[in-house]
Amino acid sequence: MAPWLRTRLRAAPGTACALALLVAFTACLAAAFPRAVDRYEDAGLRSAVAEAPAEQTTVQFYSQPSTTELPPDEWESALRQDTLREQYAQVLAAVDRPLVVDRAQSSYGVRTTKPLVALDRWLPRPSGLPAEVSLVAQNGLADHARLSAGRLPRTTGSVTPRNRSVEAAVTTETAERLRIKVGSVIHVPGVLREPLAVRVTGIVTPREPQGAYWSTLPLLRTPSLMRKLEAIPPANTYWLGALLLPPDTAPVLLGTQGDPERYWQVAPAAASLNARDLPGLSSSLAALVSGPGLLAVRQATDSAADANTGLDTVLRSHQRLRDGIAPLVSVAAFGTGTVAAVVLLMAGGLAADRRRTELALLRARGGSLRGVTGRLLAETAVVAVPAGAAGLVVALLAVPTTRYAHAVVAAAAVTLLACAALPLSAAARHAVVRVHGAREDLTSVRPSRRRTVAEVTLVVLALGAVVALRRRGTDGAGSSDPGISGASEALGASGASGASGGSGDHLVSLAPVLVGIIAALVLVRLYPLPLRRLARRVGRLRGAVGYLSLARAGRTPVSAVLPLLALLTALTTAAFGGSVLAGVADVRDRAALSATGADARVEALQALPAALPDQVRRSPGVREVSPVNIAYNVTPDDGAQPVTLVGVDPGSYASLARRTALGTFPEAVLKPTGSPRSDVLPALASPSLADRFGTRPFSVRLDDGSLVSLRITLVRETTPATPGGDFLVVDRARLPGLPEPTAGGTGPTTLLVTGSHLDGAALRALTGGDADVRLRSEALARYVDSPLQAGAERVYTAAVAAGAGFATLALLLTLIRSAPERTALLARLRTMGLTRAQGRRLLILESLPQSLTAALGGTLAGWAAVRLLSPGIDLTTVALATATDSAPAGAHLRTDPWSLLVPALAIVILTTGIAAAQAWWTGRRSSVRELRVGDPR
Repeated sequence: MAPWLRTRLRAAPGTACALALLVAFTACLAAAFPRAVDRYEDAGLRSAVAEAPAEQTTVQFYSQPSTTELPPDEWESALRQDTLREQYAQVLAAVDRPLVVDRAQSSYGVRTTKPLVALDRWLPRPSGLPAEVSLVAQNGLADHARLSAGRLPRTTGSVTPRNRSVEAAVTTETAERLRIKVGSVIHVPGVLREPLAVRVTGIVTPREPQGAYWSTLPLLRTPSLMRKLEAIPPANTYWLGALLLPPDTAPVLLGTQGDPERYWQVAPAAASLNARDLPGLSSSLAALVSGPGLLAVRQATDSAADANTGLDTVLRSHQRLRDGIAPLVSVAAFGTGTVAAVVLLMAGGLAADRRRTELALLRARGGSLRGVTGRLLAETAVVAVPAGAAGLVVALLAVPTTRYAHAVVAAAAVTLLACAALPLSAAARHAVVRVHGAREDLTSVRPSRRRTVAEVTLVVLALGAVVALRRRGTDGAGSSDPGISGASEALGASGASGASGGSGDHLVSLAPVLVGIIAALVLVRLYPLPLRRLARRVGRLRGAVGYLSLARAGRTPVSAVLPLLALLTALTTAAFGGSVLAGVADVRDRAALSATGADARVEALQALPAALPDQVRRSPGVREVSPVNIAYNVTPDDGAQPVTLVGVDPGSYASLARRTALGTFPEAVLKPTGSPRSDVLPALASPSLADRFGTRPFSVRLDDGSLVSLRITLVRETTPATPGGDFLVVDRARLPGLPEPTAGGTGPTTLLVTGSHLDGAALRALTGGDADVRLRSEALARYVDSPLQAGAERVYTAAVAAGAGFATLALLLTLIRSAPERTALLARLRTMGLTRAQGRRLLILESLPQSLTAALGGTLAGWAAVRLLSPGIDLTTVALATATDSAPAGAHLRTDPWSLLVPALAIVILTTGIAAAQAWWTGRRSSVRELRVGDPR
């Protein structure tokens, strides 16, 4: 065996190197794909947990004195630092993997559950109500804060509920807003005793203000301006802040009216989370919140301890997003994988075809089929196995993750297919010993029964996949059930949904591929029919080039089915993928437009300066400004729910509606049809308000108390001023209390700006910070913040690009296979008087039937795949980072003409270009070698 292998490798080193490169490249892509998916899914999960508010993701355990039957002395002992530290260690031990605790951000301590009224009048009182404070004795203050002024608080001796004073620290924000300085003393009421004096000894700055230590209870770092519901405005606001006590002073809280409670806060380590562990993570969290973990916490702390967290909601939201994205990525993966497999099979078939004479001679001289295929397998494995291993190593290094099994299996599958392609192809062709083979072109070979059965089977599978996708969509019927309540049940449902219906999801992902396969099989069946008719017609014409090219195209070998299959599958997948990417971009653009109503939106609760519209018009990039007055709580005469009234300039607003395609309407609709002084104003309304008021006149009361009579004259689904909500649009010049457009004084409340390359900083500078400025470009950028969606889009694009590359390679393999035969044909025809120009036309015309068939078939198959699968695909999940009210409705897949036509035209241009280049190169070479007698070409 070894001499055979050395001889074969020395005889064809170029072929061996080409096979090694192909296998290494394919194995690298196959191994990198699951690792890339793991990588962006892990990043998406970690980002979802890290960006969610810490008060939502932290698991909080707490216990109040009122829920525990303990004597006062024992309860006082339970609040001491040593006891809480031991209980905290046991709480952390109750957390099971894969849920990992971020010990640096986790904390424990004692806090008052009821705010305490500060008795000191020097504290700020915005409306006359006294400020209130919360006393918090949390561990680790020195590790999580930098001292800005003074010193950290400390204790002297043993602190009891009877202590008269304690020390505390406050954050810089609390000190600034509550006017607290080092040395300030704040008094809070006690229980059956004199007020407790809290002396501020230091002002601290949080090291990580957004970390769980400070953000689980945001009041620790930032005071809040609260509203007292039972008070009468405006005397209903007061400040609420937090005083940070040393942990050893916790027992003093028992002497206040704050109802202190112990708490233990467990923050998850977002950097240690993996998407593949999501079912286990959900189970671990459910056990900790309402299962065995909670029982262990109660045994360690308090039998009445309870738990609270919103992490389960974050995990469910991420699971729904992941379940919506995964099927779309699988479509590209299956399509590219199919084309890559076809290319490997074609490479093996090309090698077997090149060595047909050699293998036939071996069989004729007594070589067994097993022996011949075994030698072929060995010589292929010597090249393919090291190449596959090299591709695997490159993928492991290029895409680092913690999981290796899927990558190894994918690379091994590619290597195995590459090793088996040549032996299987040779076994199929040389199972029977033949001296001369019969014709095997498409016009002479009739399909066998087995081929018919296989084609019918594929048709059934494709129809089943399409029907399944149209009926249930890409998210599947088994997604998490919103009706399930409780942490354990909800988390268990979300974890199970990801594992159910796997085979159905694979079939759905294969649907575009199967559509391409069916198109390829149908075209192969129909391909000979037009060739025969054209050959008969062209044969009657003068000149031999046209007839000879059609005759040559009709004698294409049966093995050309494989490259046609690769091209159609790649074109279908590219059309589907391009339509998905174009649809995603369109959904994001429409969502951004719905969020702003124009290219930029300047909005304030009160009227803007009258000169501001002219100033904005002179800003860089601004083409037009439409001033708008919006009143959000206008009361109609029926006394029902308030409505939104929009006063606009009919000319500029109608032009804006046409440009944005948000409720286009003619300008004359808002102009009165009767007397110019008519008291009834025509109005443009949303459908729900049109159903509510009809076409009768009705009145609405404005904020200043004036009444306006309106009549709905036109209905539109949306409008730029208030996209996504109900509205009434009228001419602002005819509203009472507003000036004519040429008058000075009161200005609009909103400016809708149209332009390109708008400068957000310049617009904000013009408003002086008194208005909210939103740019369409900024809103568009926010929709792609999710690493899960951005990563899936990158992987999808890479998969489609790889599929296109493999399809090009399949086309090149086809042309390489027929290159010697074409070269010999041109050499022989030149001896008969064929010119170089006629030779170029001959090769180009010969390549056109197959390239046009592939282009037309790929275009039709891609169009059919998009049309058939679009009702079951909602692109909102992939396009938008979060579900928003401005998300456009009906964001389904639509055909993208560029994705259909550009790849198809590229196939035709590449094929004809290679044929012309081959004819040009052949014309410059000597024809002696091709004219040798007995050459099999």
